[in-house]
Amino acid sequence: EKPDLILMDMSLPVLDGWSATRVLKDDAATAAIPVIALTAHAMEADRQKAMDAGCDDFGTKPIDLPDLLSKIEALLAG
Repeated sequence: EKPDLILMDMSLPVLDGWSATRVLKDDAATAAIPVIALTAHAMEADRQKAMDAGCDDFGTKPIDLPDLLSKIEALLAG
């Protein structure tokens, strides 16, 4: 099954979220699935690193639920 959207933890063990996103975006079968990066790293460079990896949006932890839901809704609508 293909998800409609992926919430990607960027600090995954073994294969980090940046690498996992690149794998997904490089595969034609999963490239169109929107990915939202979720990380405790809140610097602008961290956001840019996630976007460069192919993420469609970026959120920081602790998660601001209304903000995250807004991002999810926007990506699913577009």
